[in-house]
Amino acid sequence: MLTFIVNPNSGGEKGYRSWKKLERHLIKKNIAYQVFLTGCRGEARELAARLTETVPESGDVLVAVGGDGTMNEVLDGVHLSEELVLGFIPTGRGSDLKRGLRLPRTQRACLERILSPRELRLMDYGVVDYGGERPEHRRFAVSCGSGFDAALTEDFRTFSLRHCTCGCLRAAAARTALFLRCLIQGRTVKGYLLLDGVRRVELNHIFLFSAQIQPTEAGGLRLAPRVSNADGELTVCILHNRSKLRLLRILMLPGRRDPSAYAGVRVYNCREVKLVLEEGLPFHADGESLGIQKEFSARCVKQKLKIIS
Repeated sequence: MLTFIVNPNSGGEKGYRSWKKLERHLIKKNIAYQVFLTGCRGEARELAARLTETVPESGDVLVAVGGDGTMNEVLDGVHLSEELVLGFIPTGRGSDLKRGLRLPRTQRACLERILSPRELRLMDYGVVDYGGERPEHRRFAVSCGSGFDAALTEDFRTFSLRHCTCGCLRAAAARTALFLRCLIQGRTVKGYLLLDGVRRVELNHIFLFSAQIQPTEAGGLRLAPRVSNADGELTVCILHNRSKLRLLRILMLPGRRDPSAYAGVRVYNCREVKLVLEEGLPFHADGESLGIQKEFSARCVKQKLKIIS
C-alpha cells in the first residue's frame, strides 16, 4: 500500500496542484493508495507517527509530497524500523534532498520511480539536540545549521507563503533581494566547536555553521561539494569572516569551484559535533526554524534510513 502525506501549500499552492496531477495518474493506473493532506506546520510529523505505530507490511511505502521541510517532519515523526520504506516527491523550490538523492526532474517521474523502484538506498540521517535546560531533539535528512543559512531559509519560506502567485522573474528578483538583505543584516559571533568530543576549535566571526548529510543546503548553497550521505559522518562547514564582500564572493562561487579552498571557510568530517556560541543565532534543521540558539550538538546515524532513489 502506498501512503502519501501531502503538503498542499509547498511552493505556495504548487503542492496541491502537483498532487492532483499525481492522483489522476494513480487513478488511471488503478493503484491502491491512501492520502493525508496537512493543514499546518507539525501535522505531517503527527501523521507520520500515527501511521507507523505498527510495523509496515512488505511493499508498504510512506511518501512525503512537498518540500524538504515536509520530508523533515515525516522523518522526525516516524517510528523507524527495518521494514519502513520512505519515498519523496519534491514540489517545493530548490530541494536539496532532491539533489542529494539525484531524483528525476519531474514529480511524475518521481512517482514512477516509487511505483517501480530501481534502488532502495540506505541513507544516513542526523539528530540535533538543542534547547538548553529544556532539551529537545530533531532528526534531519539534509542539514542543520546556524546563522546566515537559517535566516535565509526562513525568509524564503515566508516569501513563498505570502507571494505564491508571483511570476518566475519577480520571484527570482525577490529571492535575490532576500539573499542580499540576509547577508547585510547577518551578524558574526565568537564560539567554538567540539568535534567527536575530543577536538576543540576556537573561531571568531562565525557567520554560518552547517552540519550536512547532503552536498547542498539552504536551497542550493554548496560549501562542501564532496559530501556522502551514506558514510556515517557529518560534513561540518563553517563560514567565518568579517568582510561581507568576501562572504558574498564565497557564497556566489560557481558549482565547479571548491569553497573550502578559500580563506574563511573550514570543513571537517566527524560523527558528532557540538557548537557553543557567545550570542544566539537563528537555527534550523532542513530549513525548518528552531528559534535562536546559543548551543546545540548534532550526530550522524549511519545508514538507518531506507529510501527510494
